[in-house]
Amino acid sequence: MLKTVTSVTLIAALGLTGCSTASGTTLTSGTSTVHSAVSGTTAGTSTSNTAAGQTLDAQTHYTNEDLTWDSSGEKTIDLANPAATDGVSVENGTITITSGGTYRLTGEYSGQVKIEAAKTDTVRLVLDNAKITNSTGAAINVVSAAEAIIYTAAGTTNTVADEANYTATGDDDPDAAIYSTANLTLTGEGSLSVEGAYEEGIHTTGGLVIASGTLEVNAANTGIKGKDYVDITGGIVNVIAAQDGIKSTNTDDESMGFTRLSAGSVTVSAGDDGLKAPRTLKISGGTLNIEKSNEGIEAQYINILDGDVTVNSTDDGINASLKDSSSDTSSDTTSGTAAAGQQTQQNQNGQAQQAPAGGGAAPGGSQDSTGQSSNTGQQNSSTGQNTTNTIQNGTGQNTDGQSSTGQNQQNMPQPPADGTMPGGGGGTFEVVDAAINISGGTVTVNAEGDGIDSNGTATFSGGTVTVNGPTAGGNNALDSNGDLLLNGGTVTAGSTADMFEAPSSASTSGYLKITDSSALTQGSTVQVTDSSGTVVANYKITTSGVQLVLLSNKNIVKGQSYTVSVTSDSVDAASTTAASGASELGSFTAA
Repeated sequence: MLKTVTSVTLIAALGLTGCSTASGTTLTSGTSTVHSAVSGTTAGTSTSNTAAGQTLDAQTHYTNEDLTWDSSGEKTIDLANPAATDGVSVENGTITITSGGTYRLTGEYSGQVKIEAAKTDTVRLVLDNAKITNSTGAAINVVSAAEAIIYTAAGTTNTVADEANYTATGDDDPDAAIYSTANLTLTGEGSLSVEGAYEEGIHTTGGLVIASGTLEVNAANTGIKGKDYVDITGGIVNVIAAQDGIKSTNTDDESMGFTRLSAGSVTVSAGDDGLKAPRTLKISGGTLNIEKSNEGIEAQYINILDGDVTVNSTDDGINASLKDSSSDTSSDTTSGTAAAGQQTQQNQNGQAQQAPAGGGAAPGGSQDSTGQSSNTGQQNSSTGQNTTNTIQNGTGQNTDGQSSTGQNQQNMPQPPADGTMPGGGGGTFEVVDAAINISGGTVTVNAEGDGIDSNGTATFSGGTVTVNGPTAGGNNALDSNGDLLLNGGTVTAGSTADMFEAPSSASTSGYLKITDSSALTQGSTVQVTDSSGTVVANYKITTSGVQLVLLSNKNIVKGQSYTVSVTSDSVDAASTTAASGASELGSFTAA
């Protein structure tokens, strides 16, 4: 909902003179203060379906006015000795706020702070060294409001916590230390620690924006959950969760169900998925470090435009798949991988398997005079179809007519008649309406399952992507049911070799596939040298069990030959000089 807030706070507190807000309002000493200058977005109608990597322009409830208010109108609540006042009642261990406005909370309170205001009201809680704990339910419970803003005052440390047992445990009852049925904004200049011992740390059934401040969340289930969206535009966010780390969950409204990171620093340690959305997940800036996860990043459409992303996962690192509308977890029926050893090695895009020009045939096909395998893939004339999308001639068409990025699907291999992977592993070749698009930033994936896995298409057009793993059979470093397009940027990967998928012949960038398991040892660096003796690619092997290295960048050109060497010396990733004493593996031709 679009809201209007016309208020500012005293400038004397920060000692600012003649400053301007992001909206252009001039502030003079003794008159007003802006606590932070974080850019906001305005509410509006938009879509979160951005299959082809377009900019996710979905708008939220948040504006810069969330950060400004008239401090003379603040109402202070002493949590150690709360008293009823206009718009505030205190009864039976509950402080209830019934009117819009700004409320400064200080001290410690055992019980619940409840917001039960009109649905047109904005309620702002300024936490000023506040500690709120509740042993029987949510510590902060927003029952009704247009928007709830939790602002941490500069230089303060604040805590909100529940306990493991709630009195009310119905499906519609609060389930988080901070629970809201209204849109929720977390911002400020101080720190907030949230302990969700019951289930979630923070949960809103509307939209959630994290704009600034330091936020620490520890949860027994999900760390941070916003039904309509989770939009992180700044701040420092650290999440430890027994299940999912941060996610949106709305599968019913096509304009919702997105998760977005544009600035700030986010660290997640999750027992299940790290960062996820049922529709679009966009990263356009900031830092994301998923220290621990089952699947690191998961959504239907994943667009990485910029930022610094690190993912550690025990399953897929980055996974694009359709979501099961009956739950907020992804459907496993469209997984593109099979159990170890259950699928024979094959070329999924009809590309020639690559081998050293000096000798040795690629697995599954004979070698010709160019060092390339003569093995070719069958054409796939079948149509992959699901309830929301039909893939025909390489184009994913939504029910609203939006096209995804699939191309040249006729180059895909013919799947078995029942659509399942060989060996009964439970996977499928079906190409669904899902996409991964990486056009910028630095992305590092350390995965035990597939490194980057799309059940639709995957396109790399910029940035630097490094995939370390998998080192167990039955998984790929790069896995796509549809086209796997290398159209720019730098892509390197070290993995097992049994499930290698060749990039599509429609790719504009060349690539090299190196297979020599005896030389690809942990700690060694693979160097690629062009005909002039300049090193054009370096990849340091960080894990054991690597059998195959894939390298692609602007300097690796289709059809040209390169010398590949391995060295145990320390090599800078940007080095263009060959290490002395490196062991040469042979000449390889870029596909």
